[in-house]
Amino acid sequence: MSLIEIRNLNVRFGGHDVLQDVDFSLEKGEIVTIVGPNGSGKTSLLRVLVGALKPTDGTIKRAKNLKIGYVPQKLTLDPTLPLTVRRFLDLPRRNKAADVREALLRTGVADLADRQMSQLSGGQAQRVMLARATLGQPDVLMLDEPTQGLDQPGSAAFYTLIEDLRRDIGCAVVMISHELHVVMSASDRVICLNGHICCQGAPETVTSAPEYRALFGTGTHGALAIYRHEHNHETCDHDHLEEHESEERSHVG
Repeated sequence: MSLIEIRNLNVRFGGHDVLQDVDFSLEKGEIVTIVGPNGSGKTSLLRVLVGALKPTDGTIKRAKNLKIGYVPQKLTLDPTLPLTVRRFLDLPRRNKAADVREALLRTGVADLADRQMSQLSGGQAQRVMLARATLGQPDVLMLDEPTQGLDQPGSAAFYTLIEDLRRDIGCAVVMISHELHVVMSASDRVICLNGHICCQGAPETVTSAPEYRALFGTGTHGALAIYRHEHNHETCDHDHLEEHESEERSHVG
């Protein structure tokens, strides 16, 4: 059974269709990246998967006792609030000291336990939030543009860390990203979203799909030539993509 499976998902806000007829399944241990232009429904889909947003229509099935770790796009804290990293990891409930140490060590910030949250750099804060999300050994990690504000080396290092966590914990990963040239290398499957799923499959397959290229252009395709994937992946239905290419171009233009 899939960890999460949704069928015929629709989300509407104020009479506006944000997501239409979305089918999605997540298998154990895979890394899935959701890409799409601004306003394409990426965060709404992630919120549905997490359980923070109830869809207008559709069905959602989650594996029994599924544990989800979530990393938001950005965490805003009152800079005057005296809150150490250790205390932050104890919210909303206290964790065992050994578990906290392991989580911080796993994400490369073991030396920050006594540092004030307000004193952390962007990259350090993201790693601390990732450590918090991994407490309890989640089955799924969900991340909403986790590297926003980081430079390219910082982003690349963060995605390498995600791959390491997937291997060490055995969790699946779902993440939203706008950094196509970096994130693709860490993904088993990419979903291109623009209110509906335009195409999905292995990174190389998606970047050659007409609808992806209509949304993002052809410039990002060449950057992926250095990446190689050893697994078999679902491929895009290119006949379907050709049929809807003109529709996607009208959305972009």
